[in-house]
Amino acid sequence: MTGIVFHATERRDAVVGFYRDRLAATVRLEQPDCTILEFDGFLFGFCERAEADDCGILTFVYPDRDGVDAARDRLGDAVVEEPRANETYDIYQCFAEDPEGRTVECQAFLDDDVDIE
Repeated sequence: MTGIVFHATERRDAVVGFYRDRLAATVRLEQPDCTILEFDGFLFGFCERAEADDCGILTFVYPDRDGVDAARDRLGDAVVEEPRANETYDIYQCFAEDPEGRTVECQAFLDDDVDIE
């Protein structure tokens, strides 16, 4: 069983391109006004609408710090917060913004015993 999180977008091509090119998401399904993307089992979609929604955080989980650092490199000028350890949650994370201003987080759990799959 799985789920999909959808977001309204005014700039579908730019937003889909951002997640494909910078975070290596793949297109899972194209529909008339929506694109569903996948990143390691995480399904999320963007539907063309009159107004974009930019609330929430899209979090991409990597197996280790190296994965977060590589994502940071691919995100380039979209990064708004460089990678750092967050002791509160025992994670390593960085933040970026997509073309419409949605918050994008790349993180890795530092505790090897954490398994969210």
